[in-house]
Amino acid sequence: MRVAIAQTDCRLGRVEDNLDRARSHVEEAHARGADLVVLPELALHGYALGRLDHDTALEAHDRALLSLGEVGPDVLVGFYQRHRLRYFNSAAYLSGGRTVHLQHKLYLPNYLMWEERKHFFPGRSLRAFDACGARMATLICNDAWQPMLPWLAAQDGAEVLLVPTNSAAVGGIDGDEGPLDNSTYWRDLVHQLARMQQCYVVMVNRVGSENGVSFWGGSRIVDPFGQVVAEAPLDEAALVTGDLDLGEVRRLRHRLPLLQDPRFGLLSRELQRLTAEL
Repeated sequence: MRVAIAQTDCRLGRVEDNLDRARSHVEEAHARGADLVVLPELALHGYALGRLDHDTALEAHDRALLSLGEVGPDVLVGFYQRHRLRYFNSAAYLSGGRTVHLQHKLYLPNYLMWEERKHFFPGRSLRAFDACGARMATLICNDAWQPMLPWLAAQDGAEVLLVPTNSAAVGGIDGDEGPLDNSTYWRDLVHQLARMQQCYVVMVNRVGSENGVSFWGGSRIVDPFGQVVAEAPLDEAALVTGDLDLGEVRRLRHRLPLLQDPRFGLLSRELQRLTAEL
């Protein structure tokens, strides 16, 4: 399976322009033989939604959104979703003009520059899904930082973790000098996820500046051994492809069955205990 990571910039609130830009990346990826194109979190809207004075959200069945999946390859794209009275930070997996899977972001950060709980409703479930000859799951940005979610996705059979993100360089914490090195955090996290869950990880970050911060890019595909399959540069837009051998996942999980003794009963009991003690 050939995957294209579309490390893009976007314009805050300019949905039509962002859709056109996304479509051009999908077309280029199609020309390169990609089976799947992955775009960043909120690629169609931008991140600082609180600075807008109008509603730019899309319904999941929006025709322009679905059309991204008609160009050729499958597409995973992040967008600002409106569903009745609720708004979600969502990622849609599109194929052949329809939505194969829709994932809502589960853990909404609410610290430093991130105030997602003001704008989004948290998702309620995580499900792996079958597409493009593989079993996949989507972890939107901060969801990948929650140790139990990648594990749950792998237990649901995910062989590929798709991680669209908006990660920016931010100032120091508690008076520390210099920025928090998000790129190092993400690099180490992605490699650890791939090794421990014995799967491919496709992490796609955006680039550009918005609301006084810069997004650093550095998108990458990492194989189940923690080796880099494809990597985009820092701080510039790029379209990079990498080939995934899903047989590697299956062979590794057979030879080294780290995931085959989940002890669900034990976990259920301990979670119930901790919940009761709150």
